[in-house]
Amino acid sequence: RSAPARSPGRKGRSAPVVDVNQLTAHPASTASRPLRVALLSYRGSPRCGGQGVYLRNLSRELTALGHRVTVFSGPPYPDLDDGVALVEVPSLELYADGGPFKNRAWTKIRSRTDLSEFWEMMGGRFPEPRTFTARVARLLQARAHHFDVVHDNQALGYALADVVAIGLPVVATVHHPLTVDRAHALASVDDDRFRRAIERWYGFVGMQRHVVSRLPRVLTVSAASHRDIVEHLGVDPDRLHVVPVGTDPDRFRPRPEIARRPGRLLTTASADSPLKGLAHLIEALAKVRTEREADLVVVGQAPLGGPVAEAIDRYDLADAVQFVHGISDDELVARYAEAEVAVVPSLYEGFSLPAVEALACGVPLVATTGGAIPEVVGPHDLAALHVPPADAGALAQGIHSLLDDPARRERLGAAGRRRAVEQFTWRACAERTADHYRAAAAALVPAPA
Repeated sequence: RSAPARSPGRKGRSAPVVDVNQLTAHPASTASRPLRVALLSYRGSPRCGGQGVYLRNLSRELTALGHRVTVFSGPPYPDLDDGVALVEVPSLELYADGGPFKNRAWTKIRSRTDLSEFWEMMGGRFPEPRTFTARVARLLQARAHHFDVVHDNQALGYALADVVAIGLPVVATVHHPLTVDRAHALASVDDDRFRRAIERWYGFVGMQRHVVSRLPRVLTVSAASHRDIVEHLGVDPDRLHVVPVGTDPDRFRPRPEIARRPGRLLTTASADSPLKGLAHLIEALAKVRTEREADLVVVGQAPLGGPVAEAIDRYDLADAVQFVHGISDDELVARYAEAEVAVVPSLYEGFSLPAVEALACGVPLVATTGGAIPEVVGPHDLAALHVPPADAGALAQGIHSLLDDPARRERLGAAGRRRAVEQFTWRACAERTADHYRAAAAALVPAPA
């Protein structure tokens, strides 16, 4: 939910919004024919985080492979490409701009699910994963023969068991266990009241642990996430499979016609998530500026308060830090082209789409060793410099070393581009994901008598 905002890079026409009653059934065998996939996401917009980016790109590439993909999404709804159908699954939109009271959310209550969603929000909890799954399970139960496989994008609500019970194979993706987010959020506050509020907000994590530990086939995006999901969520490692996500190397590419701006740094990070480590990068920027001119572009929303805003004020960096929000992929690529160095300061990442996008754009990278980041960027000084998480001094030193060495920047940028193109593409992600769809479907086919 806290990933940086950006709009899709290709406008095209919107995905057709379909009536679930218009969907038609397919024959039973899935051995070789194209699959009909129900792809679920409780929020779909790429402006709401990395899960929305995953939804859009995976659905596009599965469709390009010949599969028929229907996305079931709660609001804010996704921006999907041609050929991908959308079934809108309305909610109370309690966290839309203006909040539940300005939006008079209680006037939209029409069902028990709506009522429970509202009261959980009033109690400081985050109900969307549970209530979305309940709503979409009812839609799928009514059309069990219209899909060959159901793919849940980390909602993991209790009602997923109802989908399994009607005989639909279910595959789930867990990008990383949200127990990590919860731990870092708790560590960032001292006030017991705030800590209790954080615990309430993350109450849905217990539900996700219960559900995912019982699913027969689960996907994740890195070896680091695989390890942490086994440890934190109790998933049998034999049922958990790594399918890395990727980038579009034709869209995220070097732009040599755009001049680099001396001292320009770029990061993609949410100011309100301690896990993204932006406050440490602000401190590192202050250290860098004691010796040279440098400025930072942050792709994400500006903070309204909290540690990042406090750091900007403390180090008098208001004129040196620029936040950009809601930009297209093409605009993001242009921003990368202007940067001399990209930075991923995260304390933990299950994969790090910003890292692989920076590599694909040929920008030299300074990245922490948090979570899966070393898997993405490769060994130290191959395509990126490694620094420890939460270490502003190490970040500053790494940034300094690249700003002072144009030849090293050029070498790292070229190596990063090669790594992204060869190892991390959405097409490869879709091909491997489809293999797991077929395996999940085959596991439900009875053996011949």
